[in-house]
Amino acid sequence: MANRSYLYAADSKPTEVDNPQAIRCISEHRWDIPLAHKLMVGYETTITQSMIWSPQIGIAADYAKGAELLGQLLRVVGQGLEDDSEFAECVDKTVAHLDKQRAKYFILETGEMVSVTDDDPVSAVQRLVSHEIPAAVAQAETAIAGGNDDWLASLRTDWQAHFASFYSDTLYFSFPG
Repeated sequence: MANRSYLYAADSKPTEVDNPQAIRCISEHRWDIPLAHKLMVGYETTITQSMIWSPQIGIAADYAKGAELLGQLLRVVGQGLEDDSEFAECVDKTVAHLDKQRAKYFILETGEMVSVTDDDPVSAVQRLVSHEIPAAVAQAETAIAGGNDDWLASLRTDWQAHFASFYSDTLYFSFPG
């Protein structure tokens, strides 16, 4: 089985008692929590109850702000990939899916990824929220503002690893709704 990170959208956050009423599937990514997922949960980020696993290892964040940040970064990355039709197709599919699945919150399910090491999953999620996600957002904001050329070059070289997740209405873990 491939370990994945899963990204969803909902109009409320999960609690210890209930999952949100309508959970929309956004994307899943194998063997990593990609940059795109980190950026989408980059604003008003909170640790929340997982919708899949028992501990509080879910991450919720503002949907509109996260989608906007990703869209802006994709535009800047694309300025160096004008002749790459696969990148353009990836961006078009991503933006269309995010527009279709719009909600109040992104909810990132990290359980499979934070459980692959011997680290405590709760501590791993706390590190994501306190260090990794804010660092990714800062890098993206700097790049969008016209700086961070070396970082942008590295993203362009390996854009699939950062942005080419599986976007779909149905993910491995889907919820009735």
